[in-house]
Amino acid sequence: MHDVLQGCDGSILLDAGGEKSAGPNANSLHGFDVIDTIKASVEAACPGVVSCADILALAARDGTFLLRGPTWKVPLGRRDSTTANQSLANANLPSSGASLATLVSTFASQGLSPTDMTALSGAHTIGQARCSTFRDRIYNDAANMDTSFAAQQRKACPQSGNDGHLAPMDVQTPREFDTAYYDNLMARRGLLHSDQELFNGGSQDALVRQYSASPALFRADFVKAMVRMGNINPLTGTAGQIRKNCRLVNS
Repeated sequence: MHDVLQGCDGSILLDAGGEKSAGPNANSLHGFDVIDTIKASVEAACPGVVSCADILALAARDGTFLLRGPTWKVPLGRRDSTTANQSLANANLPSSGASLATLVSTFASQGLSPTDMTALSGAHTIGQARCSTFRDRIYNDAANMDTSFAAQQRKACPQSGNDGHLAPMDVQTPREFDTAYYDNLMARRGLLHSDQELFNGGSQDALVRQYSASPALFRADFVKAMVRMGNINPLTGTAGQIRKNCRLVNS
């Protein structure tokens, strides 16, 4: 959801505006240099044609596929925003401690259903989280957390300090796009409180079970949700611009 606060307009890539350093994003988003490299190559071949927003959407698709996940057709033609909005990021991005109700309402505000939300959350089968984002869970969420998993995480994430320590969100297959994320939730091994909320006696429990049992269903729903998310309020026509550098507004 990081890139759809204002629509799919690449606002998250701007250095100015503070969206990168908003609470839910701070020190958790990486790979901007990869986008920079792609953009430089594209600009050298066909300057002023391909937006940073489209590059970001394509990179998400290709990165998923390279990690043995699904692929899909990405609608193109987005243009780039000229602003980023830190306050909007702080208000609209759910925190790692969010409840299921908050997650559902936050995604609904972007036109995404609870099914979309649960499918998109499956992207947490890859990536890492900072100690500061899951500390409260491993020390205070014992009622809904596997005790051995909590003890394992506490070894490198003390009750204070070492905030920057990174742990994989999927300890089983952290570099493969699969359904292990949902297996982890069913075993009470969701790293973030907001992850475990998807399987905690609530409305998404049945869907988590279905995704765990059927990788094909998960992949199909994930693709549909990614296409929906990629179509949220894109800038087109003469709106916005095609940035020369994804970090900066054209001068």
